[in-house]
Amino acid sequence: MQRTSAVVDPPEVIDAGALVLRRGTVDDAAPLAAAVAESVEHLAPWMPWATPEAGTVEAQRKRLSERPWGPGDYEYLMDVRGPGIVGACGIHRRIGPGGLEIGYWVSAWHTRAGYATAAAGALTRTVLSLPGIERVEIHCDEANVASAAVAQRLGYRFDRIEDHAIESAAQSGRFMIWVMADNA
Repeated sequence: MQRTSAVVDPPEVIDAGALVLRRGTVDDAAPLAAAVAESVEHLAPWMPWATPEAGTVEAQRKRLSERPWGPGDYEYLMDVRGPGIVGACGIHRRIGPGGLEIGYWVSAWHTRAGYATAAAGALTRTVLSLPGIERVEIHCDEANVASAAVAQRLGYRFDRIEDHAIESAAQSGRFMIWVMADNA
């Protein structure tokens, strides 16, 4: 299949089965701050941005109002009817031509509910449908077995390990790179 090189933005809303992935707005600052605040201890070992300040409404309002939507990054909120915002995920153009990286986090009180897998699966399908994209990658620290399990459940292929600067307490400094290729 011949792919074009034009950059096409993904949709702002993606159906992920049990949840909806949607572009956040400043109106989401309070529920997103609550999800972050309840999860700082859970997220901080892996994510350098997970600080007590990140769990404030002011910090989330500022981030949501200033964060651009594309062409390099697309952040989605994981929204579930009932619990509301249970995490976030994103698509990142930082791995070179023909590929996009996806990432995800789930609040501490909503782990093991399948939300990360549902979100990553929906993002994978979306990314592979974009023109010019031939592969999707998930990068996670070698010690982050929960994140690696999401990639494995979705059928990603373990590709390699790369050294990475340690940015958070639990990181080993070695990132596993998982790849899903478009075989169409």
